[in-house]
Amino acid sequence: MAGDPLITVSAIAFVRADGRVLTVRKRGTQRYMLPGGKPEAEETAVETAVREVHEELGIDVRPDELALLGSFDSRAANEAGHALRATVFVTRAVIEPVVQAEIDDLRWVDPAHDDADQAPLNSEIVFPTLVGLR
Repeated sequence: MAGDPLITVSAIAFVRADGRVLTVRKRGTQRYMLPGGKPEAEETAVETAVREVHEELGIDVRPDELALLGSFDSRAANEAGHALRATVFVTRAVIEPVVQAEIDDLRWVDPAHDDADQAPLNSEIVFPTLVGLR
């Protein structure tokens, strides 16, 4: 990962009452990831996350509904040879996501169970962190 081109993103872990986490698969990709995306010019991490989930899933979430889970470095799921730096927020806001924009599918998954279709950020960092917070 050191020396690999860096992709910066912001994402939100939407956690339901049953502990399942919302994941999405973008068009033309194989791995599921947290909803979110890359920042536009002058955007803060939280502004990016809020905008992206609205564009991708029609979700309106307020910044004050989000708690910072952390900033994490991982391998990019869909861009071979790239590193990923993700600022991840978490919320228990009740949502009704609708697949739109570049999203092909969504899935609510239990972070305590291995899911081979998950991006490295989820399987190696975010999901173990969320399980540890239970």
